[in-house]
Amino acid sequence: MQTMTRTGEAVTVVHGEQEVFRRTAHLFESATEITCAANDLAGWGWRHGTAGGNAFGHTPTHDSRVRKLYRSSALLEPGWDQRMSIIRDLPGEIDVRVTTEDVNETIILDGRVAILAGSRRAGERSYSILTLPDTVRSVESLFESAWRASTDLDAYDAQVADIRMLAPRVLDLLSEGVKDETAARTLGMSVRTYRRRVAELMAALGAESRFQAGSRARELGLV
Repeated sequence: MQTMTRTGEAVTVVHGEQEVFRRTAHLFESATEITCAANDLAGWGWRHGTAGGNAFGHTPTHDSRVRKLYRSSALLEPGWDQRMSIIRDLPGEIDVRVTTEDVNETIILDGRVAILAGSRRAGERSYSILTLPDTVRSVESLFESAWRASTDLDAYDAQVADIRMLAPRVLDLLSEGVKDETAARTLGMSVRTYRRRVAELMAALGAESRFQAGSRARELGLV
């Protein structure tokens, strides 16, 4: 069951994806500029109402512009290639960039409305819908800063192509506590190369330690 909490004329907090989609579907339908930041593929992947599983909750028009910012760990998820195939086939101007930093999951519609993803309680996530111009501009400013510091998808994808292919096997070896020397032999590479791949994987996951990388991988369902 979805609930709504009104905290002010310019801020509405809703609970559950069905409710936030119901309240904002018309805004997506008419929007000509959409900016979106997500930490993983599950972020904003609404599959209710007229969204039909579309990655943006609507079908952009040919004169629309969509900018999508993903955290780098999303590229390691099993559904990444399928999601990108859907996005690249959308009409309009579609730009996708990647950041290694944790992002505030946000959608901004035409610079007039911002939707912020909040915490998840009892399986449901809360969403704040903001309409106050100054507040929306502040959210936009944070997004633009992250966007400028990010990397074009194709350029980043080329950098991590090898580790994307190796990630499942490396994560399995790490989770099993296999020593580096044994893991390197298993993968047919030198210990030095294996350790470099582990470091690349940690960077993609935004992890500072192997333990943290394992925890992050479990959160994403990679292991």
